[in-house]
Amino acid sequence: MIAKETVDKILDTVRIEEVVGDFVHLKKRGTSLIGNCPFHNEKTPSFHVSVNKGIYKCFGCGKGGDSTRFIMDHEKYSYPEALKYLANKYNIEIEEIEASPEQQIADSRRESLFVISTWAAKFFSETMWETQAGQTIGLGYFKERGFRDDIIKKFELGYSPDEWGVLGEKAIREGFKEEFLEETGLSIRSDKGGLYDRFRGRVMFPIHNFTGRIIGFGGRTLKTDKNVPKYVNSPESEIYHKSNVLYGLFFAKKAIRDLDNCYLVEGYADVLSVQQAGIENVVASSGTSLTIEQIRLISRFTKNITILFDGDAAGIKASLRGLDMILEEGLNVKVVLFPEGNDPDSYVQKLGSAAFKTFLEKNQKDFILYKTSILLKDAGNDPIKKAGIIHDVVDSIAKIPDGIKASVFIRECSSLMQIEERVLIAELNKLRLNKNKKESSRAEPPSGQPEELPPPDGFLDSDNYTDNDEFQEREIIRLLLNYGHELVHWDGITDTYIAPYVISNLADVTFDNPQCKAILEQYNKQIENGELPTVQDFIQHPDPKISEMAISLVSSPHNLSENWYLKRKIYVRNESENMRATILGGIFHLKKRKIDRILKNIRQEIQQETNEDNQTILMQRYMRVKEVEKGISSFLGSVILK
Repeated sequence: MIAKETVDKILDTVRIEEVVGDFVHLKKRGTSLIGNCPFHNEKTPSFHVSVNKGIYKCFGCGKGGDSTRFIMDHEKYSYPEALKYLANKYNIEIEEIEASPEQQIADSRRESLFVISTWAAKFFSETMWETQAGQTIGLGYFKERGFRDDIIKKFELGYSPDEWGVLGEKAIREGFKEEFLEETGLSIRSDKGGLYDRFRGRVMFPIHNFTGRIIGFGGRTLKTDKNVPKYVNSPESEIYHKSNVLYGLFFAKKAIRDLDNCYLVEGYADVLSVQQAGIENVVASSGTSLTIEQIRLISRFTKNITILFDGDAAGIKASLRGLDMILEEGLNVKVVLFPEGNDPDSYVQKLGSAAFKTFLEKNQKDFILYKTSILLKDAGNDPIKKAGIIHDVVDSIAKIPDGIKASVFIRECSSLMQIEERVLIAELNKLRLNKNKKESSRAEPPSGQPEELPPPDGFLDSDNYTDNDEFQEREIIRLLLNYGHELVHWDGITDTYIAPYVISNLADVTFDNPQCKAILEQYNKQIENGELPTVQDFIQHPDPKISEMAISLVSSPHNLSENWYLKRKIYVRNESENMRATILGGIFHLKKRKIDRILKNIRQEIQQETNEDNQTILMQRYMRVKEVEKGISSFLGSVILK
């Protein structure tokens, strides 16, 4: 368990924009930073980071929190694991105290998988550098491929001995459990019950996750036996999901963000060779078909992908359809084709670093135009094939969410295919119409069940909606969280903090929403003890519902442009400029809502009461409450109709 002093130091040191910025490409907008949310699929940014408040909030999926919560949600870490990650990022030494046995067990399982994977990588590396077989076979292979020592060490490459159980036996001797060897796939249990090593006689490529921890391995055989698979990869585990991983991304992410482009290759060796050539913004799909998750991973850093195709015509044609999903995600795609028989690894070795960089710059082609030209060349003069190509190309353009970009491609492809632009536009519109129909049919409610439409915007905060007072209660809490620590001069009162003033004026009001009530009670308790809560006390609250409410109430998707007045000559008053009106408005709106509900209840009692004396008492009570309502409404500028 991490000592409280260390936790406080971590939370005081971390900067939300730096933590989130490692995973999300952020741009400044007003007083916030925005980007595409890493927790759900979106093409228009709704993910906001508030540097001043130290929080993030997605107004699309609702996710929000501080730096620790972001790491927990994004990396699926426990709270202690997230704190350790942040401590490591900011070079803070961890001081730990003894945790309960139950907590230690809960925290240790996932960490054990990381630890044994790191240990295995070290084992493979030491085997390669320090044993005769490792140097001769493993290191000899990498040297023969032209890899320098610095690249070999940077990517922690290694060699697994060509023996049945040497890794597993050593791991068990050093205290690792068999279950973790099996779960990470380092060892396999035989039919007879024993364990044997998965990666035998192979050069090893450790696979790092987004934060640099080793989560799995790829092993390449050096044997020529065709019955032996060329590559063997770690199986899926709690820490390794191959569809969510790009080989080399940990080493490439900064360069991808800085250069606003990502080179995508197929294999491990391609990444190593291109990196060695000084091109760091390169990742690989590790021999698997590109997945939506991998594309979204790249889109956090850039909207530009350049695919480096091997010079294999058949392979290229097979890949073209799969690349449409990159367009659907709103990314710009370019391709570079190498001469037949070459891949990025072999071609950079052949040309050298400088000539290879020049080749990439001069041979990049837009994917849509490249696809059109290569398919036209394949079709020749066959009109049937050409018609099919038109449908195929327009289908790709239909995947592009940006209408302006799609229209540009229509014009370009019209010229390439020598077909009228209006024909392509008609086909494009037909495809989009069919797509909308399919989506609409999927969205229709089941037969016989009426569709439940959500209430219109603003309905819940309307004065006509009397089921509860949640909106007004949340508004009071929002004001407390945002301004409770500020000093204000009230009429006839010396400067005072807003929070105690609000609390004292709500002594006669009972809150119904449990989270609002709990926050108000905490304010009341701490104020009585001479303390003033801060917004961070609630953002980091152990109750997730209170934490979520605090984050939601202090976050806003809207920022007034700094140039609004200069361009429009329209002055927009900020609520903080007249805090007296803002605070009193919040208090009186809540009280008016509560009084409206009291009046409604009294009217119902009068209608149900048959005794005249009791009716008179109720009427007198109604008039007293009505007088209070008139006073509040007078302040609020309301018109009393009843």
